Amino acid sequence: MNIRYLMSVMLLACGVAQAQDVFPSRSITMIVPFPPGGVADVTGRPTAAALEKVLKQPVGVANRPGAGGAVGNAAAANAKPDGYTVLMALSSITVIPEADKLFNRKPAYTLDQLAPIALISADPMILVVHPSLPVRTVKEVIALARKQPGELSYSSSGVYGALHMPMEMFLHAAKLKMRHVPTTGGGPAITQLLGGHVTMTAGGPAAITSHVKAGKLRTIVTWGAERHPNYKDVPTFKEQGMDIVYYIWAGMFVPVATPEPVVKVLRDAVRQAVSDSDFKGQMAKVNSPVNYLDAPDFAKYVDTDAKRLAAVVKVVGKIGN
Repeated sequence: MNIRYLMSVMLLACGVAQAQDVFPSRSITMIVPFPPGGVADVTGRPTAAALEKVLKQPVGVANRPGAGGAVGNAAAANAKPDGYTVLMALSSITVIPEADKLFNRKPAYTLDQLAPIALISADPMILVVHPSLPVRTVKEVIALARKQPGELSYSSSGVYGALHMPMEMFLHAAKLKMRHVPTTGGGPAITQLLGGHVTMTAGGPAAITSHVKAGKLRTIVTWGAERHPNYKDVPTFKEQGMDIVYYIWAGMFVPVATPEPVVKVLRDAVRQAVSDSDFKGQMAKVNSPVNYLDAPDFAKYVDTDAKRLAAVVKVVGKIGN
């Protein structure tokens, strides 16, 4: 009788332990390393909502802006690797460590601290200007900038950030000088432009669409390899004779030591989430088509993009504000 009792207790204990090991058993935090309003946030929030439906647990968005995304990226990279902290990062995640190398400073994080889960979106950046600026083509922008060297200004999400790098590529290619006004993220960068505090910025479709439709911003040119399907009237830099291409992508990561079974749950959940009709609707509203890639393909994508952007950082060199 005692043996049976002990076996029952052991089986019960095993059952409790297994229940406790089921992931997820509590809420998940999605770190967005920028303030509200930018591409990471506009992509992260509908992704979090879709994940909640699949995982049956709350997925809360925590905006952790600072240093062009480095603060939030580092917070995720150093989080407990248990799957309860995930990161919605932008393409700038690969640039920041390269910039740290350039200045011989200790990196806030390294890419090998993070494991890719899935690519969510990848859109070409679009140059937008304040409607008061008397330009409608990139040639007119260049002509005005040369006529007024250093007087035109642009906002960004931070030095070496996802909005700064494409602008530097443009300025370098056209041999122009403009005043750089860095902010804490894509949302604040757009706010600076809407308020007329700067004359232009590079923005992702997800962040600029509502303002373009309202006539508060004017599109000029895109960094896409080809024209954006939802901005077919906006020419590419390549069409204008400048071979510069830049895509702002948003993807999900976890700390690298996260257990494989947990990673699999998250990968499967994202795969289902991106097929959710509400999620697709939210992304369609901001003209940002879903470009889903699962972890293996996303890892290759990140590696290729990191090498390309590392070369860009070297060409641009050391830059300040």
